[in-house]
Amino acid sequence: MPLTDIKVRNAKPCIKPDGTTTTKSYKVSDERGLYLEVAPSGGKWWRFKYRFSGKEKRLSLGVYPDVSLKQARERRDDFRRQLADGIDPSDARKAEKVTEAGLESFEYVAREWHSKFSSNWTEGHAARTLIRIENDVFPWLGKKNIKEINAPELLAVLRRVENRGALETAHRINQICGQVFRYAIATGRAERDPSADLKGALPPTRVKHHSSITEPRLIGELMRAINLYSGSFITGIALKLSALLFVRPGELRQAEWSEFDLENNEWRIPAEKMKMRVLHIVPLSKQAVELLMELQPLTGRAKYLFPSVRTNTRPMSNNTINAALRRLGYTKEQMTAHGFRSMASTILNEQGWNRDAIERQLAHSERDGVRAAYNYAQYLSERKEMMQSWADYLDSLANGADIIPIKLHS
Repeated sequence: MPLTDIKVRNAKPCIKPDGTTTTKSYKVSDERGLYLEVAPSGGKWWRFKYRFSGKEKRLSLGVYPDVSLKQARERRDDFRRQLADGIDPSDARKAEKVTEAGLESFEYVAREWHSKFSSNWTEGHAARTLIRIENDVFPWLGKKNIKEINAPELLAVLRRVENRGALETAHRINQICGQVFRYAIATGRAERDPSADLKGALPPTRVKHHSSITEPRLIGELMRAINLYSGSFITGIALKLSALLFVRPGELRQAEWSEFDLENNEWRIPAEKMKMRVLHIVPLSKQAVELLMELQPLTGRAKYLFPSVRTNTRPMSNNTINAALRRLGYTKEQMTAHGFRSMASTILNEQGWNRDAIERQLAHSERDGVRAAYNYAQYLSERKEMMQSWADYLDSLANGADIIPIKLHS
C-alpha cells in the first residue's frame, strides 16, 4: 500500500511497521520505486530505486521532514520521466553538479553524451567508458568549457595515462573524448574536435591476436583431444560447441535454454547479450543439436546451459574453457577459447565460402547500426549450409582424414 503522511511521521527507528524490532535501517515502500529508509538513529531518507540498462540503481531524494511525501513523489516522477527519455537519472544528477562552466563544460557534455548512448551498449562497456573519463579526464578537463579545450591540453591528459604504462587505455580515452567532442559539435557547444589533431602523437599499440590453431592436421589433434576430455561432462560439451559454433566465449557461457529452437536447429542470441547489441542467429548443425540433446537432461531445467558449479542461477566462469584447454595440454600461446573464432574464420575463408556470410556468422561489427539491426538474418540459408559443412569438416579432421584446407566452395 502507498505511504501516507501519518505513516511517514509515525515511522520509528528500530521498530518496523509490522511491530518487529531491528538494529539496522529498514525501508517502507511507497509506489513506483519510492521508499523511505529509517535509520536506527531516527533519520529518515527518501530513496528512489530504478533499473537502467539492466542494472539496479538507487538515488537519494532528500531527508524527511525537509522533503515531504508529496515533494518526494514529485522528484521521483521527474526521474521517471528522465528514464522514459532514455536518460539515467544518476548521470543527469552528476551533470547538474557541474556548475563552473554550466551546460558547456566538458564533464557536463560527456555525462550527457554517455547517458544518451550508453543504453545501446553492454553494461560492461558503458561502465568502463564512464570510469575511464571520470578517473583520467574529468580531474583535469572536466570543469573547462568544452569549446576552449585544445589538442595540447588533451594530449597532456593522455600522456599521464601513457606514462603509467597504459598506452592502449590512452588510445581508448582519446577515442572516447573524440566522440564527446563530436557530440558537442552536433549540439552546438563546440566547433571542432581536438582529438583528431592527435593522430600520431601517441605511440601505436601492438595488435593483440588471440592464440589459435589453424593448420588442419593440428586442428584434427585438437578435436581428438576435446573428444577425449576427461573433466566435467558439461565442460566437455562446452568445448565441443566452442569449436562447432565459434561464438564469443561470453555468448556461449551465458547461453540460456529459452534461446534455443532445437526443432528448427537455431540459437537466437538476444541483442542485449551481443557486443553490437543486435540479435544474432546461430544455425545449429546436426552435431551441435546432438550435443545439446545430450546436455538437456542434465541442465535443461536450469536457466543456463552451462551453470556455475556453485549455483545454477549463474553461468559458468569465464575462464572455464581456457582452463579446460590448459588441462588438455594447450598453453595460452597455442590456443584460447576465443581462438575457435579465428580457427573457423581462417579455414572457412580458405575453403572459399562467401566472406560476407562468414563475417555475419562471426557477428562482426556493422558500421551502420540501423542496417545491422535489420540484417541479422542476412545470408542465413548459406550460413546454415556453411555451419553444417564446418561441423562435418571438424569430424573428418578428428577422424584423421587427409583434408586439403584450400578448397574453393562452389
